[in-house]
Amino acid sequence: MNRKKFMKASAIMGGISFLPIDNVFSQSLEESGMDRLTDKNGNFALQSLPYNENFLEPSMDQETVHLHYTFHHGDAVKAANKDLEMVKKALDENNLETVDYWTKKLSYHLSSHILHTIFWTNLTNKKTDPTGTLLKQIEKDFGTYDRLKSLIAKTSKGVDGNGWGILGYHPSTDKLTVLQCENHEKLTQWGVIPILVIDVWEHSYYLKYRNRRAEFVDSLFGIINWDNAAERLNNAAKFR
Repeated sequence: MNRKKFMKASAIMGGISFLPIDNVFSQSLEESGMDRLTDKNGNFALQSLPYNENFLEPSMDQETVHLHYTFHHGDAVKAANKDLEMVKKALDENNLETVDYWTKKLSYHLSSHILHTIFWTNLTNKKTDPTGTLLKQIEKDFGTYDRLKSLIAKTSKGVDGNGWGILGYHPSTDKLTVLQCENHEKLTQWGVIPILVIDVWEHSYYLKYRNRRAEFVDSLFGIINWDNAAERLNNAAKFR
C-alpha cells in the first residue's frame, strides 16, 4: 500500500469526514480543517481547534484543553510521523528486524491522533440531543437514547487504566456498537467507524476532576455535539 492509499484508508477507518456548512459550528469545522489528519504534503498534522480553549468551560477547563490538545494530542502527531518514517527507513535499509517495533508504535500514535481529532469535534458548549436518522438508529439498536447513554457512560467509566469509550457504526451490519478501547488501539473491532468518542485518559480530567472519572464522564453529556455524531453516522453509512 503506498502512502496516499494508506492515508486514505486511515481516514476512512477513523470516521474522518468534512461536515457540511449548515450551522455556525459545522462551518467553523469546515473552515479550520480540523478533520484533516494530514497536511498538504501527506504528513500527519495537528490542525487548529475549531473553538477557543475556554469554549468548553465549565465542563472542561481551559488549562486542561490547552495541555491536552497541545501536548498529548500534539505529541502523538509528532510521534506518528517519526514512526512512519522509521518504518520507511527499515524498508529502505532492508532491516526488517525493527519493523515490528515501529508498526506497533505507529498503531498507538496514529490511533491517538484519529481519536483525538474526533473527540474535539464531538464537543460543543451547549446541550444537544440526537435527532433524525441518528435517533432512529439509536432506537433501533438500543431501544432508547437513555439506554444508550447509560451504556456509553458505564463503558467509558469502566475502562481499565487509560483509554476511550466509543460509539461506532459498522457498515457491514448496519448497526451501532459501543466498545471500550484501552490505550488508543486495544479492544477495537475491525470495520467499526467511530462516530462519538469519550477520552478517559487521566490527562483529560485530572486538573479539574482529580480522580473522579465518573463525574467527568457524566459532565461530558452536557457538551456532546450530537449533530457532529449524526454527520459522522451519515458519512459512515455510505460504506454499507
